[in-house]
Amino acid sequence: MKKHFIIASAFIAVSSFAQKKTPDNWQTLDPKVDKVYGTGSEQAYKTLTGKTGKTVIVAVIDSGIEVDHEDLKEVIWVNPGEIPNNNIDDDKNGYIDDINGWSFLGGKNGDINYEATELARLYQRGTKKFKWMDTTNLTGQNAKDYEEYKKIKAEFLKTEAEQEQQLKSLDMIGGFLTKVKAGNNGVLSKDALKNYTPENETETQLKKGLKLAFTLGLEPSELETQIEQGGKMIRNMYKYNKLDSDSIRAYVVGDDVNNPNERYYGCNRVEGPDALHGSHVAGIIAAMRGNKLGIEGIANNVKIMALRAVPNGDERDKDVANAIRYAVDNGATIINMSFGKYYSPDKKLVDEAVKYAQSKDVLLIHAAGNESKNNDVELSFPNRELSDGTIASNWIQVGASAYKGGKNLIGSFSNYGQKKVDLFAPGVDIYSTVPDNKYISESGTSMASPSTAGVAALIRSYFPELKAEEVKAVMMKTVVSYKKSVIVPGSKKDKKKVAELCISGGFVNANNAVMELMGLNKKK
Repeated sequence: MKKHFIIASAFIAVSSFAQKKTPDNWQTLDPKVDKVYGTGSEQAYKTLTGKTGKTVIVAVIDSGIEVDHEDLKEVIWVNPGEIPNNNIDDDKNGYIDDINGWSFLGGKNGDINYEATELARLYQRGTKKFKWMDTTNLTGQNAKDYEEYKKIKAEFLKTEAEQEQQLKSLDMIGGFLTKVKAGNNGVLSKDALKNYTPENETETQLKKGLKLAFTLGLEPSELETQIEQGGKMIRNMYKYNKLDSDSIRAYVVGDDVNNPNERYYGCNRVEGPDALHGSHVAGIIAAMRGNKLGIEGIANNVKIMALRAVPNGDERDKDVANAIRYAVDNGATIINMSFGKYYSPDKKLVDEAVKYAQSKDVLLIHAAGNESKNNDVELSFPNRELSDGTIASNWIQVGASAYKGGKNLIGSFSNYGQKKVDLFAPGVDIYSTVPDNKYISESGTSMASPSTAGVAALIRSYFPELKAEEVKAVMMKTVVSYKKSVIVPGSKKDKKKVAELCISGGFVNANNAVMELMGLNKKK
């Protein structure tokens, strides 16, 4: 699920994530030079003056990418072994006409857009299994499965109740906004809000929240868009969690949902019905530099491989595993994964793909999550803790940071973990590419992960002799540290040092890494 992508589902969330206007390309700036906690990539290119990099293929496993976007079309990977649209698997890799990548979410009957959560799918399967069983006399595996099903059911019903409350909140907010706009010819504006007299305490609090959001730089049109998007996402999730997800999947994609080892299914429609998230991620990594359009990607010399495996809802382990294997087999040396979930019934399948990537020297970069949780306490999936008891050494787990130093330097939504999160990277108010040749700002560890992937791509381009683990090591060694305490995500007053929130104790920095690799850092 793209829950690593912050879209406000209620007004309180909007006001929490609103930020003062930031520079459009702040993620490329440098803390020492620009006094902004970006990746330092612009400074890295100055340090690399006179050097030539090699092309690096970065696979983006996501919702889909608008491959003909004005700021992306020149950096999209093109399969050299495939002849377009001849309905032949020219390179014999098992995928027909995979020109820019592959979608594991499409088939002859369309493309998956919305999906149930993994929790809902487990609940649906359990309900089918035990519907006609006498559950009072179960033994053996059935008894064990039923106990697990009861836990799943309880969690599902709890989540469903929370969604219903969120929908009520959204309806309340929508009604309030309608009243505010009524006094201004149906248009939301700061003046319309100022002139509106609240009818009760609830409206008084909503007015205060709106005022705060506007003060921090959120435009009225942006607020309405985020609430609309959040409402659409929650309503569809609520709807699809009640449908027979496996049957819908089997009809649309055409694969065998009961066969986790199936490899060759899907289609070449890599954009899909909703490419906003994937396009935003791709732009952060490698939007064309120097073309005077939109934004500057963090890395040059990059080709983006589009792999569609993440719907609006929870991704399936089978699709994630196959996307990783496709990326590895077709030349990617870095894979960005801005997604995650809290249930993984086929974790071993994904773990085997992670180990395969490790054996082929491919670096995996993953978003830590946006629930303000401690990853040390509650694992999300996929992760580097593999089923065989080993730890994937080619894995970087990334939390999100904001652009200015201070107590709010860590994104208030970001997951963290002194033992499980490696570092922090730009993930608050990141301006990037979205479909229809447009650009918007979004927040999430979904943005921090590609910020890190861009730095990794820069390093692998100019220092191609480095192995994946060596790239990770230099990135960890050269983070920018921060001595002051910051607010712990999810709390209002609790403060800790950054070193208590991640392994490296700092923020990814391309220029520090380049200087280290060129022997330019001063010896202490």
